Amino acid sequence: MSNFKKPSGIQIIGTQRSGSNLLRVILDQSAEIASPHPPHILVTFVPLLQLYGELDTNTYKALINDVVSYVEANPVPWEGIKLNRDWIFENSQSYSLFEINRLVYEQAAIHKNAKYWCCKSMANVHYADELEKYNPGLKYIYLYRDGRDVAVSFKKTIVGEKHIYNLASQWTKDQAACIKLAESIGEDRFFSLNYETLIQQPEAVIRKLCRFLDIPYSENMLDFYHSNESKTTAAAGEMWQNLEKPIISNNTGKFHKELTKEEIEIFELVSQDVLRKLNYPLFTSLADLNLVSVSAKSLIFNTGGTLAANNRGGISATGFWSVNGGVIDTKLPDSSSSIPANGSLIVADYYQIPLGTTTSIGLGATMRIL
Repeated sequence: MSNFKKPSGIQIIGTQRSGSNLLRVILDQSAEIASPHPPHILVTFVPLLQLYGELDTNTYKALINDVVSYVEANPVPWEGIKLNRDWIFENSQSYSLFEINRLVYEQAAIHKNAKYWCCKSMANVHYADELEKYNPGLKYIYLYRDGRDVAVSFKKTIVGEKHIYNLASQWTKDQAACIKLAESIGEDRFFSLNYETLIQQPEAVIRKLCRFLDIPYSENMLDFYHSNESKTTAAAGEMWQNLEKPIISNNTGKFHKELTKEEIEIFELVSQDVLRKLNYPLFTSLADLNLVSVSAKSLIFNTGGTLAANNRGGISATGFWSVNGGVIDTKLPDSSSSIPANGSLIVADYYQIPLGTTTSIGLGATMRIL
């Protein structure tokens, strides 16, 4: 393995269509940050890893070659960067896709002589455990946007889900993962910002972010739209065309006109707790529970203090819950409860919890909806 000064890493997390490409090109204007357009290495190759079998010298080199070839085919080229497959192999500390991902981005930073590389694959939050293992000291930027506006954006683009329930479910899952990660990462490595403040107070937000990263603020960061990176990205797809323009400061609240009242209520039924936690107001009564299925309603509630039946035939919860595919993981400071710590509650029928009953959930307990 060769010796070189390792750049540090930045991982942007959240949900796509939240202004992440805007933030990426702003950061890329700094001489201290290399932030190329993301090929989404992890979300593409993690599902394929089983096809490579056990990673030995030969299969690991094959994986490196495939990943690099994939990056080289990215619709937005990594301008001037020549990825070296042999260098990645020689500098790998273990045979892992997460090592390859890190070393690919390190090459981008080394090419620019930058302090940081920055990856904008926001769904990487769902690989947080592996990122922590293979990227010591990694810093996270959690960029979030009103999920109802995220839904509007996805419904217009060629990528992503289109049905409002699926959009709400994915947005909620992504934010819950980010919030959970924030609880386990020190403030020196985790920075949160919302899209609405970014576009309305860009200089103040970027200055604050630069202080977090311990890099100088540069005036040209907000002149991103003149850069080759912005122009190349905008030319690669209609959904990125705004990168050639100055920041659109009023690009918020579009869902009021572009979603139906029913769509807004579905989104809020699914995502109400996360919306509230991120300080986004609700605009519907949440009264029409028939808009979502029984199984959907079981996923509305996020991790917290108590679980109780309510007088609308549903379940209410206090605190914040983190939903992970139908298993609701709880984190409570009080281990005394009717469900033992690390135990589980199986609910075979959504309506079997009697009206007026309250169940306290023990530390580390889970609830599974059948």
